[in-house]
Amino acid sequence: MGAPRLTPPPSSTRGHGLDPGRLIVAVEAAVTYYRNQLAHADGPRAHLASRGLGVVVQREWPWRVGYAPPGWSSLTRHLRSVGLTDDELVGAGLSNATRAGRLIDVFRERIVFPVRDPAGRAVAFLGRAGPGTGDGVPKYINSPETAIYNKGRLLFGMAEQQERLDARWTPVLVEGPADVLAVWLSYAKSGRPGAVALAPGGTMLTNHQAGMLRELPGAAEGIVAAFDADPAGRDAVDRAWQLLRQPRPPGPLSVAEFAAGADPADLLRRPHGRAQLRAALQRRARPMLDAVVDHHLARLVERHPRLLEDIDGRCAAVRALVPLLYEAASRDEAIRLGRRIVDLTGAGVDTVAIAAVAHLEDALHHLLMPSETGVEIS
Repeated sequence: MGAPRLTPPPSSTRGHGLDPGRLIVAVEAAVTYYRNQLAHADGPRAHLASRGLGVVVQREWPWRVGYAPPGWSSLTRHLRSVGLTDDELVGAGLSNATRAGRLIDVFRERIVFPVRDPAGRAVAFLGRAGPGTGDGVPKYINSPETAIYNKGRLLFGMAEQQERLDARWTPVLVEGPADVLAVWLSYAKSGRPGAVALAPGGTMLTNHQAGMLRELPGAAEGIVAAFDADPAGRDAVDRAWQLLRQPRPPGPLSVAEFAAGADPADLLRRPHGRAQLRAALQRRARPMLDAVVDHHLARLVERHPRLLEDIDGRCAAVRALVPLLYEAASRDEAIRLGRRIVDLTGAGVDTVAIAAVAHLEDALHHLLMPSETGVEIS
């Protein structure tokens, strides 16, 4: 049997005009259903255990991780049987309507992680492809936006870890729910304040989410980014730097780095993985701006492999990197960063200094340009 054909998504956000309380009832009922399904799903349970996350199978709270079974409409049928309407199922982001008017489940054959609002109510899900899922299936999908769920305004893991956040633990920005759980577990028996991980939940970090991070009590001591060691992870670090430093960083911005293809959840599975993960997030984290400089140069060299082989190329690399000096939080950091550019490019200190002055003069020229067109600057 082929996949049912879906109608185009509605132009307006799902669930508008419906009772938000009923939409939350629907999502909470789905959480319970998925949790019960996990109890009988040997493959997903074994997969979570193999990732070092077996505790979330054995212990229901606070995460209530579940499993959406195969089949087109198992959740839909169950929720109809407990009195929820088709409009409420679609409005809550749990079901989709086909062209024939039939409802099918949004999540099928996926490990599901509930997403909660600040009040702790489940409003959506992040769904990871189950073990044995065929090629071409997205690793993660998340609920569509609804009247109760705006994915750019929530961070996965905040409601479940409020006690740690209130205790001023260091916020750590990670890619997905498995990483959040890995960090959570790495401190389960430490007995000391540490790092608390949060994830954007299926979207690039937004301005609103960055503002949420900056306002956390522990952000005054610093924020750490811990993404995968791949191009997407490097891009995520660069975006986090640009958003978290505006209008000014609440504390030091750092980055925890992992081996290529690894992430916090991978590190958890290694011998002494919890201790290694704690060390990577705190003792061995390095300044985020250093990583941003490294990423910029790596992209330049990828595009121009012989860039640093002659003086002209090295000077061009310096000119591309010196604008980042002006993003430093202090004079000392700018000096340290200038030395790093010298080391990375092989250019002289004088070359970096001249390029930095030229960049500043160019910026001032553009700032003063309106006066040249007759606009008076006060």
